[in-house]
Amino acid sequence: MATVSEKKRKGPPTTVNAPNRQRNAKRVKIDEARNILTQASDKALNDNGELDVSAFVKAREFEIKSMEASIGASKKALSSRAFQQVPNELRRRTASHNVKKVPRKLRSRALREMKEDNTPTVTSRRRKPTPHLRLRLETAKKLQKLHARQKKKRAKANEEKAVEADPEQSAAPAPPVRRLKKNALSKPDGTPSKFRKRQKHKCWLPTHIYHAKRAHITEPKHPLWRFAIALTPTEKTYRKTHRAGSLRGCVAWDTSYMSTIQMEGVEASLLSFLRAVGVDEDALIGKRQEKWRRGTRSWQGWARERDGEQRWIARIEIVWCTQHDPSLYTEATAPTNKTVKRRCFLRVHPSAFLQLWTEVLKVAKMQRPPVVVKDLRFEIGSLELTGPGSTEALVAALTPLNESEEPPDEESAKAWSSLGSVTNPSCLPADAMLSFNVSDPRLHYPPRTINQPRSESASDELLQVLASWPPDRAQNPPSIFSRMARLTASRLLPSQKAINRRKGDTMPGEYPASAPSDPRIPILLIATRASTAGGQGSWTLLLPWKCVLPVWYHIMHYPLSTGGNPRFGGLEETRQIAFEQGNPWFPGDFPGTQAGWEWEMIQSAKRKADWEKRSKSKRVAWESLDLGHGRKGEIGMGWACDWEYLFNPTSTPAPATDPPSASQATTTDSSTNNQGSLKSTNVAPVPSKSDVTTTSTLPPCSIHHIPLPFSSTILSSTNPLPSNTPHALTTIRLTLLSRGNPTTCARIYRLPTTSPQLRTQWLSLANSVLHPLPKNHRNPKSTLKISNPNHRSLAQLTANESHPLRTQQTALSLLRSSSSHPAAPENRIVQPGDPAYPSVPDKEDLAGFVTTGNFDLGQGKARAIGCIAIEKIVHQPDTQAAGLGSHHEGEGGEEGKAWNDVRDLETKLGKKVAGRLCVVRDAGTAVGRLARWELV
Repeated sequence: MATVSEKKRKGPPTTVNAPNRQRNAKRVKIDEARNILTQASDKALNDNGELDVSAFVKAREFEIKSMEASIGASKKALSSRAFQQVPNELRRRTASHNVKKVPRKLRSRALREMKEDNTPTVTSRRRKPTPHLRLRLETAKKLQKLHARQKKKRAKANEEKAVEADPEQSAAPAPPVRRLKKNALSKPDGTPSKFRKRQKHKCWLPTHIYHAKRAHITEPKHPLWRFAIALTPTEKTYRKTHRAGSLRGCVAWDTSYMSTIQMEGVEASLLSFLRAVGVDEDALIGKRQEKWRRGTRSWQGWARERDGEQRWIARIEIVWCTQHDPSLYTEATAPTNKTVKRRCFLRVHPSAFLQLWTEVLKVAKMQRPPVVVKDLRFEIGSLELTGPGSTEALVAALTPLNESEEPPDEESAKAWSSLGSVTNPSCLPADAMLSFNVSDPRLHYPPRTINQPRSESASDELLQVLASWPPDRAQNPPSIFSRMARLTASRLLPSQKAINRRKGDTMPGEYPASAPSDPRIPILLIATRASTAGGQGSWTLLLPWKCVLPVWYHIMHYPLSTGGNPRFGGLEETRQIAFEQGNPWFPGDFPGTQAGWEWEMIQSAKRKADWEKRSKSKRVAWESLDLGHGRKGEIGMGWACDWEYLFNPTSTPAPATDPPSASQATTTDSSTNNQGSLKSTNVAPVPSKSDVTTTSTLPPCSIHHIPLPFSSTILSSTNPLPSNTPHALTTIRLTLLSRGNPTTCARIYRLPTTSPQLRTQWLSLANSVLHPLPKNHRNPKSTLKISNPNHRSLAQLTANESHPLRTQQTALSLLRSSSSHPAAPENRIVQPGDPAYPSVPDKEDLAGFVTTGNFDLGQGKARAIGCIAIEKIVHQPDTQAAGLGSHHEGEGGEEGKAWNDVRDLETKLGKKVAGRLCVVRDAGTAVGRLARWELV
């Protein structure tokens, strides 16, 4: 029988910690490499004790060779290969056996290592072609021959019509200009035949090819808002995006998918038009928005429908075109307000464009004189940058042209050139705007880091510019409002071959000189402040559609003064930055709007499909979820924010079970349990993406959204609810007061309104979290520890005991008297899993859902963005705080005492604090977390 040491199979590992096993194995390998074998000197002595020289020399020779081998082995044990020292973003899959996949600085070392290790390498020229590759090579040869014949024919035809002229001066005839129709939707310009078939049902952004190699793009058959949009980079970028957007560097997005609408008409008609769309009256006639109406500021707000229920559509941005300086006119040539026409841009998210476009056309035709509306979606592109290095990258990429000697242009260019050392756009005036013409960024490629002055005088000058802001005093009308200027800039863009030819004629290290034929690219810069104190602002750059790509390449390759290059982001990074700044993202965080409802339908269908793909043992069983006190099943559909169930719990079957079979597809069997939760064996089919994106559906149950200024007014008012408030949603920001990480579709409850005991437990938990005991009172050996707080009243506490202690003792006594479970120890806050931890409220207290939830790296704690129903949290005059009825005030007995204890706790916490508390529970779990909400 074989012994244990002779067995082929190894026994079970002695430890279950895999990282420790790897670390121990590496340590053993290093120790073995460093051990030097030696030989005892006794063998060099003979029997008489005399030294044998030959044996002694052989022993020392063995030790020297052993030491040399140990040196080489230890060096290899600690060293890494050349392709392993490359940063993550530069690593390639075939770098271990292909030297060309390694950066040039490491290629010689990689080649030497491959030779030493005898690594098999493959050269594409010497590789034996496979049958498929042989077919491709033959086809390529045929195409080359065909192309050579066609090229020879063209060259012969060109020789017959040759005209001696400079190739740069002889411009080809301009293509016909497509007339921009009034009050009609526009179409994208003709795309190259090479990519025409790929854009049948969608449109590429100007930087599509750049993103297609580096990011995940929407599926070809399922575009997003009829655009091929980058979703997220292919590499892991969550932490890198956080650092670049807030600490060091910058993040850039191609936001050319944002829709731009131009309105033109007399000022009175435009003001009436904006008033009908939903712009505040203070912004139209007030003094605070005078700079906006003059054209030196931008305005952001909400647009709504004019007629009917006047639903809010989306958040918009409006920019006025600057008027000419009145001092330039004489009394005879000065235009009147009734004859001069003005222009303004209206920018909106593409998900709400069609809905807003229909409303804009209807309102524009009602004006007298009418307002002309034009669709500029495919004529004006945009970039957005945020982060400490965003201003530096833009200043380096946008070089103003000294084409005009007028003071306004000179002041704008001078102010822009002095902003290179600004690290936060929020320090600029709110919604400040800059407009001027810039040169082609390709003439200044490769970019160089700009020199930033560090002297005190330069800092004082910068502060003076930011305080006075010279562009406000005088600014010419932006050229980007002129279609002729946009088309001219796009047509005059030279080819990359012409740019390279001009670079070759210059001295090494110098940029080519400007020429009269260079394009003048009109741009418009908008600086947006952060909504939170100390947050990073952002830059929005508007420029012609075809001029976006040259500016984008210059920004992406610019070497920042802090190191590295700007990062690019996709749609996920847009949501991440908005979440970290505490801002909701449109349309995902606004399910009360039509665009937000369509987005929620698409996302819930994806989540349901993912849930159905899993086996029964690996997916959440919604129907068997135990919420405590005999309540079974998830509230609503677990994979979605079930707003229909929130406002009408008996209309649709809520928690879903397994997908039905073919025989059960036509039958529905619903039953109600003792807690009122509805179970169904028939699950509605998942809507396809094409059905969701092509059909425009309004939210059911008259669900609509109310933005922040109006929702705050409703909540702070003591009057009855307005008629348009039922089934109204508003967006909130949630901050958890304890551990936990809320995710999408988490349930938001108000504090219990039907059970005073359960409400008391949650208020006591809030009191212990917001007013914790001092450390000396948490110590079990402290003299202030109460052995039996149920028999000791507040009056028996000593006078020198702090107020938080009194509040804590009240909370503990109420918690222990109202709960049937044993109380938690005094020296710690009750945690989930403890018998004394309160259960989640009932379905009647369901107030909303979480639309975005994650761990906020900037704040270092979990946060969430969600929506709640206003009718669930509003304070009405005939009720107590958060829904407590007035009929409880005069009641006696145990229930009356319990409600009195609730009011005492709310008074100690404060009515405002208690009214902003809620309970958040992730879908599929039974643990609720205490959180504080605020309107955003």
